[in-house]
Amino acid sequence: MGYLICGKCKSYYEMKPGESPKDFVNECGCGGKVRYVENLDIVDPSWRPVYIKKKPTKKEVLKDKTRSLSSIPGDIKNRLNQFFQKHFGSLLYNIRNRDRVHRTPHGTPYGTQYGMGPDFVNSVMRELNFRNIRWVLVIPVAAAITVILAFTQGIFYLLTFILLVGVGYLFDDMVIGTKNAVITGAISFFLGSLFTGSFLLLILYTILGVINGAVCGWIGGYIKTRIRGR
Repeated sequence: MGYLICGKCKSYYEMKPGESPKDFVNECGCGGKVRYVENLDIVDPSWRPVYIKKKPTKKEVLKDKTRSLSSIPGDIKNRLNQFFQKHFGSLLYNIRNRDRVHRTPHGTPYGTQYGMGPDFVNSVMRELNFRNIRWVLVIPVAAAITVILAFTQGIFYLLTFILLVGVGYLFDDMVIGTKNAVITGAISFFLGSLFTGSFLLLILYTILGVINGAVCGWIGGYIKTRIRGR
């Protein structure tokens, strides 16, 4: 046994059997430093007893870290949502609704800074799965791009981008079209790197295929909405 004392607020804590000074924090609730003494002979009788917090156990620390890590996806989603709404919300809403114009009673189009546009990021999050994949289109196009990547050179590489743009163009929904183009790009670039023997760059080529599919698929969907809106 012993005592933990704080000279700043003139308080002390009487330790219980089995407790060690290492079990407690180094600061009192008032912000003063806590130190250990064997007895209270050096302490003025007017000092008051207080409770000194114990240090969190390893289990509690691990639990807090797990809880904080579990909140990261939600934070990222909210930040992405804010970013896309700020920079692309009005543009994407106008593209999707070019063929039907809705206005507020004051004449302000929905989707502008004074109107409410659809949540684009949420629609993207809903498509993070393998539903709505048109495999009868994805597989032949992926096979064609794989052949181009594995057995051709030079200007023929441009055909890969044209094919990915075409995949995005063939869908009425821009998000679904972009998703199909992403799957096509990932499969084709993965197989292309296998056939060319680039095993060390396998992951890099696959990521490159995903990026190309996303960009080209979005371009294809954008072109279709522009043509359809005329």
